[in-house]
Parts: sequence; C-alpha cells; structure tokens
Amino acid sequence: MNIGQAAAASGISAKMLRYYEEIGLMPRAGRSPAGYRRYTEADVQTLRFIRRGRDLGLSLERIRLLVGLWHDRDRSSADVKRIALEHVAELDGRIAELTAMRDRLRALAGSCHGDQHPDCPILEELETGRPAAAGPRGRARRAVPAAAPAG
Repeated sequence: MNIGQAAAASGISAKMLRYYEEIGLMPRAGRSPAGYRRYTEADVQTLRFIRRGRDLGLSLERIRLLVGLWHDRDRSSADVKRIALEHVAELDGRIAELTAMRDRLRALAGSCHGDQHPDCPILEELETGRPAAAGPRGRARRAVPAAAPAG
C-alpha cells in the first residue's frame, strides 16, 4: 500500500509516518519501481502500535523501547512493565502539578468578587507572585509599584 493508504489504515498522518521513518522509529519503507514508498500490513501494525503508545502519552523514546521489546520474542515482560510504571510515575507527578494549579486558580477565583470594581486578586498574584493583600470590604487591593529611586 502507498503512504496515504498506510496513514489512513493506521490513524497516523503521512507527515508523521515520514518523520517516524526519519528518526528510525519505523524502518524505511520499501520502494516501488517508480520510487514510491510501499508499506506492508506489518508496517501498518507497527504504526498502530506507535499511535496507541502516543495515545497513552508515551514519549517517542519509550515507544522505541517498547517496539523493540514487542519485536523481541525473547523479551522479559519485566522490562515492559518497568517502562510502563516509569511512565505512570511521571503521569502521577504531572497530575499532582495540574491539581495544584487547578486548586490555586479555584482559590483565586473564589477570592475575586467579579464585580464592577477593578481590584482583582487574580491579577495581583500574577503581577506580584504573592497572594493578594486584603483591602476594604475584604476585597484584595492592587499593589502599587514602588517609585524608582531618584538618582
């Protein structure tokens, strides 16, 4: 099959397919007498494997390792599991970071009155990097930048 057919069958764009060949994630395709790339069903299976790995957020380097293990019938499943659990640990870290960001933004939004007044603790924290100071009526007040020293 040609590159368009292989791309459609695997769910990967032709551009990505060429890139995977370029970086050695996929073996270079055979060529027709006219010089067009030709892909086999095994190539499409590898492309689907890569796409599913990307769908799980795996890095190309981890996918490269997993493709190698997939093709190695003498592999140890412990190696595959180690790669998967390393990725899970990274995902847990990213989830914790995203959760902290969400919680901070939720707290900031909760402290903003969202009315016609210009004072806004969200903008103040983004400006200063510090939680907003309470102003009149419990609203955050905008920090005024200090004047530059004369000199």
